[in-house]
Amino acid sequence: MQTEHHAFSSQHDIPEIAKKWNWGAFFLNWIWGIGNNVWIALLALIPFVNFVMVFVLGAKGGEWAWKSKEWQSVEHFEKVQRTWAKVGLWIFVLCVLIGIIAGVIFALAIGAAIENSTL
Repeated sequence: MQTEHHAFSSQHDIPEIAKKWNWGAFFLNWIWGIGNNVWIALLALIPFVNFVMVFVLGAKGGEWAWKSKEWQSVEHFEKVQRTWAKVGLWIFVLCVLIGIIAGVIFALAIGAAIENSTL
């Protein structure tokens, strides 16, 4: 298979898919950065910087990932980034569900404590 990308490509070599919003970079930020050799993503570990960095990674992550690794093809790049996005979305949904369940349990516990204290 012919390689379509070299590590030191120019701006003109970036495929359109790499210029689109990258959900994997947005959801998994610094973890995605390590996996894609995008070391600037580690800035997402800094408090307050991370609020901005996740959006920067979502917007520019695809381009940075394309430039930082050797990809077999545009299709390979797209498949890998789609996998990151799916995993990131699943983790996000799981965290939201855990938060909702924890909130309900907490509310029930507080309600029971209030009910027991008034008896």
